[in-house]
Amino acid sequence: MKKLIGSIVILGALVLLTSFFFVNKSETQVKKSRFLSYEINPLQQELHFYWKNENATNYKSFQNLKSELEKENKELIFAMNGGMYNKDLSPQGLYIENGETKIRIDTSQSGYGNFYLQPNGIFYLTNKNKPVICTTKMFASSENIKYATQSGPMLLIDGKIHPKFRKGSSNVHIRNGVGILPNGNLLFAISKEKTNFYDFASYFKQNGCKNALYLDGFVSRVYLPSKNQNQLDGNFGVIIGETKTK
Repeated sequence: MKKLIGSIVILGALVLLTSFFFVNKSETQVKKSRFLSYEINPLQQELHFYWKNENATNYKSFQNLKSELEKENKELIFAMNGGMYNKDLSPQGLYIENGETKIRIDTSQSGYGNFYLQPNGIFYLTNKNKPVICTTKMFASSENIKYATQSGPMLLIDGKIHPKFRKGSSNVHIRNGVGILPNGNLLFAISKEKTNFYDFASYFKQNGCKNALYLDGFVSRVYLPSKNQNQLDGNFGVIIGETKTK
C-alpha cells in the first residue's frame, strides 16, 4: 500500500512538473509572438542609414526611399524608422551618415520625453560594419564610425533591463528597437500590439541580447515584404534600411 501511495505521489509530481514546463513554454511563445523581429548580419548584408536624398530633401517615408533606390537599381529589403526626430524631421541627438556628423551628440541629462529617460544611448556601425550599442555616456567619437543614431532610453545595459522600467506598467505603445545578438548580428524588433518598456526589453533579453536601444514609439513602422509587412508610409527623420542590388 505504501509503495502504491509513493508511486501515486511521484506520478503526481511528474505530471505537475510536466504541466509547469509546458505552461511556461507556451507563455514564452505567446510573449514572443507579440513582436515582429528581423535579424541582420551587417558583415554580409547591406545596411544603411538614410535621412536626406542628394537634393537635401527628407526621405520621410519608406515609399520615398524605395522609389529613390529603384532609380539606382537597388531593392529595399527591410526598413525601420531609426530614432526620434524634431518637428522639422531632423534627428534628435547624434546622427552620423557615411562618416559625416550631421547632428551633434546630445549629452543633456534631463529633458522632456523618452529620449531623456537616462541612460539613453547610441547605435552605430563602424567602417568595417561592426555594430555597437552603448550608453551615451560610454560613447567615444571616432573617425572609424560610418553610421550612428542616438535615441533613448536604452532597453538593456550589459544584460540588465533599464532600471527605471517597471513590470506591469500601463505605459503602453507600439515600440521598435534594436539589439545585438550573441552571434554579433543585429536584432530589429517592433511590437505587433501596444506594449510597455519592461516587456519590450524582456523580449531582447530572452533572445540573448546584452545591449539594446529603443528607437521610437507610436509612429513606428516596418517594411519587410519577406514577412508580409508592406508598410510604406511614414513621416520620419532617420530610416534604417537593408538594400541589395537588383
